[in-house]
Amino acid sequence: MRKDILEFPEQFTFAPRVEHASRLDARRSFLVCGMGGSQFPTALLKTAMPSLNAVSWRDYDLPELRDLRDRLVVISSHSGNTEEAISSFAAARRRRLAVAVMTTGGELLKLARRYEVPHVVIPDTGIQPRMATGLMTRALLALMQDRKSLAATAKLARTLAPAASEKKGRAIAGRLQGSFPLVYASNRNRALARTWKILFNENGRVPAFWNCLPEANHNEMNSLDVADVNRALVDKVHLIMLHDASDHPRIQRRMMVMKQLVKKRGVPVLDVAIPHVEPFEKIFSTLLLGQWASYYTAQGYGTDPHDIFIIEEFKKLI
Repeated sequence: MRKDILEFPEQFTFAPRVEHASRLDARRSFLVCGMGGSQFPTALLKTAMPSLNAVSWRDYDLPELRDLRDRLVVISSHSGNTEEAISSFAAARRRRLAVAVMTTGGELLKLARRYEVPHVVIPDTGIQPRMATGLMTRALLALMQDRKSLAATAKLARTLAPAASEKKGRAIAGRLQGSFPLVYASNRNRALARTWKILFNENGRVPAFWNCLPEANHNEMNSLDVADVNRALVDKVHLIMLHDASDHPRIQRRMMVMKQLVKKRGVPVLDVAIPHVEPFEKIFSTLLLGQWASYYTAQGYGTDPHDIFIIEEFKKLI
């Protein structure tokens, strides 16, 4: 996986080709259906482009949206065999909606080809879906027909520098040893907090949780103010605060005060600065740091960051 992280910028050299492009409807709003790492690009793109009208759907079938017929329904599954995504594809076809597909292969690619649905075939490099975010982001932008963002993300192949953040990622993992992360960010950066949480779960093989401010200040923060009798419940908690200098001043103030209050109560806090660069570089360099931190978390416990044994066992049982 270390090699996957070091080679991550190369994913942005991928030139996605839309098959059956003549059938691709030009839309300004989107519904992206998929699970796990196949949904990372949607939320991250919305963070970089807050005006993007894209809804994520992580379930079977389709959501009840009033403007569903106005949206391009994008079915995203890295493997092409995710049953929830296949269910959404069938529902979109049944309702005669505008639909497109992004996948490496599997059943979903067979369906896209059978029905001549617009689709992008993602290179199957053997990496885990959660580590293929660059490839999948480029595929999604192609289906959205966003040439400007395709050009902007192509620059990441030159500007991202994974080796430069490896040491910092290792240090974060060292700080977290023996505890589980609780990742906080502003509401505008909630996708980053959620993505870090998932990377810790899958790569690091540790329980991890996330939330965003200001909401957490109105409820979850109270759970960190414990008495001696329930001290053991939070003794393993380690807060990670993703700071962004461009956040609302009151959010920055909230982070600072929250940090002071919880540290006073014996809860350790780790500050992580989100770099103040252009939006796509900001998002994906922060993602890279999360990849390093989760990778070295696994190394610290002697586990394999590739293993998803319980997930595969679960799939067989259902």
